[in-house]
Amino acid sequence: MRILIILLFSILTSAPCLAKDPETKTFLVLFKIEELKQAKTSLKQIEQQFSSFFTTKTYSGNSEPALLISIPNCDFDECFLGEFLVDTGNEQKMQLQKLAFRLFDLTENKDLHQIYIAKFEEEQSPKKKPLKTTRLAASNP
Repeated sequence: MRILIILLFSILTSAPCLAKDPETKTFLVLFKIEELKQAKTSLKQIEQQFSSFFTTKTYSGNSEPALLISIPNCDFDECFLGEFLVDTGNEQKMQLQKLAFRLFDLTENKDLHQIYIAKFEEEQSPKKKPLKTTRLAASNP
């Protein structure tokens, strides 16, 4: 009985050490320029609000403005991130999902993305024909 209690105690104390920590999640937030102007805010202002807590990176240019947010060890999803309040600069706060055009969880779709890349590379690589079919076609005029 004593051995059973010691075994149970050691299993319960070592179980949290063996648990897998959640990985860092990366979210892509896309914005429409017109909606940012309408809310009287900018992508830089939104990034500053998230950069103090998370790793962020912005992209803008010829396409829609985008914000990448990396959140370490979290169980967030894009719905939860969309509920974050963003200060628009004119003493108003809006939910991120109302201000953003789209929210994507890139970590969740990583496997699907890898499949798409593999298919794309497969389509781009030149397909080699078997030598037997070309020899047969050449010998039969």
